[in-house]
Amino acid sequence: MTSALPFDDFLAATLRQQPHLHAPLSLDGLTLDWPDIGVLRLTPTTLPVDADRVLLSAGVHGNETAPIEVLAGIITDLLAGRLPLAVDLLVLLGNPDAMRAGERYLDYDMNRLFNGAHRQQSAAREATRAAQLEAQADAFFARSPAAARRLHYDLHTAIRGSVYEKFAIYPFLHERQHNRTQLDWLADCGVNTVLLHSAPANTFSYYTSRQHGADSFTLELGKARPFGENDLSRFAGIDVALRALVSGQAAPRVGDGSLQLFRAKYNLIKASDAFRLHLADDVENFTALPDGFLIAEDGDTRYVAEGGEERILFPNPKVQNGLRAGIVVEPVEL
Repeated sequence: MTSALPFDDFLAATLRQQPHLHAPLSLDGLTLDWPDIGVLRLTPTTLPVDADRVLLSAGVHGNETAPIEVLAGIITDLLAGRLPLAVDLLVLLGNPDAMRAGERYLDYDMNRLFNGAHRQQSAAREATRAAQLEAQADAFFARSPAAARRLHYDLHTAIRGSVYEKFAIYPFLHERQHNRTQLDWLADCGVNTVLLHSAPANTFSYYTSRQHGADSFTLELGKARPFGENDLSRFAGIDVALRALVSGQAAPRVGDGSLQLFRAKYNLIKASDAFRLHLADDVENFTALPDGFLIAEDGDTRYVAEGGEERILFPNPKVQNGLRAGIVVEPVEL
């Protein structure tokens, strides 16, 4: 890196709360805008009007560190000139306080606080940050011309293992159609399983999809581990695909191109302390649910599997009352 750069390592600067810049910085061939901790925008000096506008986020859950390290590596190579930049790029590291603590969140699950939900949890530190991230996304996409694609990939890892290690969540689109090109792109980079959400949500990807018409996805890329304990070779597919995307190249196929789709059938809601989830603590995402199996109960409410093709996703009985404790999904075709 050149001495003109304000940091040697963006991730390290974020973790140590290094002061950000008050004005954009011109570098060789690009502009660097660092307006807040964990917020970085890189723009080529010459940017075609139809160039992609790409938002990459990670660390919305602070203990999901591998995607953060993937993005940090891409930024390092962009700034060092080892990777050309062909898009308008905004990188957001979602929850730096939780990242430093090695925790999923400090006060409240941030990925339940977008789409304005932060206003109902104003005492939570994550609420303030979610509002800041919304504002950064608003400002970024407001400058995006109609001719440009708007893309948002929110990168995560899961608390538990998964029958399908890598999968994507496609937010509910209301009147819009699913983008088959984007689905094919996911398959090419090794994300072969996609959940098509069937209702609005307070996630970051739903926010950018709904408010800005972006092709947005939550990407679950493996299991959550602490900084320094990730086998980044297991994230090579998304790393290669994102590098190709930001440099204006076609994504090489690292998977077999196959794709299986599920839809969210209904949520398990933990309404009270009486909630009981009748699954093992180590049950994996996408575990099949036998017909007639009692999945969970909460007082008089019973959740029973039907048909034999349903599967469980994100089971977590430890969430706060009123939140989703799991999703029951089923196969679907487009």
